[in-house]
Amino acid sequence: MDGEGLPIVLERMDNASVLAGVELAPGKARTAALFRRESGALEDAINGNRPAAITARGFVLLRGGIPLLADGHVIGAIGVSADTSDHDEQIARAGAAALAK
Repeated sequence: MDGEGLPIVLERMDNASVLAGVELAPGKARTAALFRRESGALEDAINGNRPAAITARGFVLLRGGIPLLADGHVIGAIGVSADTSDHDEQIARAGAAALAK
């Protein structure tokens, strides 16, 4: 996703165990780009002190969306939906780190 939450690249793994990931991953990236924070922070809010965040329609409030920053500005985001929520987040962070080099 770019900084405005619009898709740039979508790559889908063959024989994915969770077919819904092709919908969830871009949604996680869009959420991270538009909220300007990791999508996991919104999942934490829902499960913690801000359950009303669930009413944010059209967003994927699950771990795995990481904003991409340059000079303190969000220029894009990565979304991963391939495995557990923790693994999705780790994979997205690794992708963001690789792009930062």
